Amino acid sequence: MSLFDATADDYSRHRPGLPDEVVHLLAGPLRGIHRLALLDLGTGTGQVPAALLPVLPQLARLDLVDADRDMLHQADLTLRPLLAGRAAAFHPVRAEEFTPPQERYRADLVTCARAFHWMDRPAVLAMVDRVTAPGATLAIMGDGSLWTHPAPWTVALRQLIQSSLGSERRAGTTGVYAEPGRRYEGDLAESAFSDVEEHHVPLRRVWTPETVVGYLRSTSFARPGLFGDRHPRFETEVRALLEHAAPESGLVEDGVFDVLLARRPGGAR
Repeated sequence: MSLFDATADDYSRHRPGLPDEVVHLLAGPLRGIHRLALLDLGTGTGQVPAALLPVLPQLARLDLVDADRDMLHQADLTLRPLLAGRAAAFHPVRAEEFTPPQERYRADLVTCARAFHWMDRPAVLAMVDRVTAPGATLAIMGDGSLWTHPAPWTVALRQLIQSSLGSERRAGTTGVYAEPGRRYEGDLAESAFSDVEEHHVPLRRVWTPETVVGYLRSTSFARPGLFGDRHPRFETEVRALLEHAAPESGLVEDGVFDVLLARRPGGAR
């Protein structure tokens, strides 16, 4: 069972996209390369390729990998109007299990947004080494979640979730979330992609009670299935808490979008 079963529609509608600065950070070094191939791991509903397609017209092939077929269906719906004849393939497998669709396949850019922590990271990095061009870039990205954000309103929200589901952060139906054993930089240092640039892009989001409710439905730690028949009551409590907590300026999240751009030592920049 997927951690995100039955959440694909909410994920598509309520998960924040990539900041513009991050999109241009990814696209900048690639604008001089013709007929680019993009491999997006843990693609979810296709947010990364949807952001890149308008700024990288030379993207010729996209391969989208996610073990959740509902997520891939949403990605297909999102990307189809943007493709303009470009090839896109959807692979319903775990990232570690991706195999090239053709013998001479080589990806120029591999992206993984908000998903690397769910993966067997050494196995994924070994796979990426096998399927990429010599000068390829691997981008690992993320911006935390409302669970980890330290604003007073998000702390109160986390406490409300914990009052229903227990103190540990849930992940899936019965499991709990385990933090990665080490930083991603440590994984990259032991991989072929040990030349790493770090970028930290400040962001500000203003939420409403309704957008927070939709976002929670898309998460592994507060999706409806965790609450059973108590879920309607939980959402009523969330709305009441946030309407009380929201100042006139709204429910503000001041955060950072972290990007690791990794290449093989000596690779083209």
